[in-house]
Amino acid sequence: MKKYIVQLTEEQRQALKQLIGSGVAPARKIMHAQILLKADSGQAGPAWSDEQIQQTFGVGLSTVERVRKRFVEHGLDQALNRRPQPQRPEKRQVNGEQEAHLLALTCSQPPSGHKRWTMRRLSDKMVAFGYSEHISHKTVWVTLKKMNSSPG
Repeated sequence: MKKYIVQLTEEQRQALKQLIGSGVAPARKIMHAQILLKADSGQAGPAWSDEQIQQTFGVGLSTVERVRKRFVEHGLDQALNRRPQPQRPEKRQVNGEQEAHLLALTCSQPPSGHKRWTMRRLSDKMVAFGYSEHISHKTVWVTLKKMNSSPG
């Protein structure tokens, strides 16, 4: 027995059909709209089983169940759209203080005998000055690119 029963209103059904018909939405959103239309247990809905939906659209049973659950608990918009991902500060490789040191280093004079800073030189100096235990030249490049800095 299904725990989450989908019953669409006529407005919701029309909105889903329009979304599918336009074909301009992301594939995931269109797939979830198709799942909801086939899972509809209302008067005009086909009330397909989860197994039928799975076989027809080639999705997993857990996807069908998850879409049903989100529709019942949170509504149509939440069932169709992706949830925003939380910020993950632990994934940042360079914090604000290190960015400031990197920018100051980038704007300073390059080492004697060199015309300009390279990403490898910057990463080596960041480690040498103790601003970071280890930092890759690629991380330096990504950080500077993100900051839109221009030393010249």
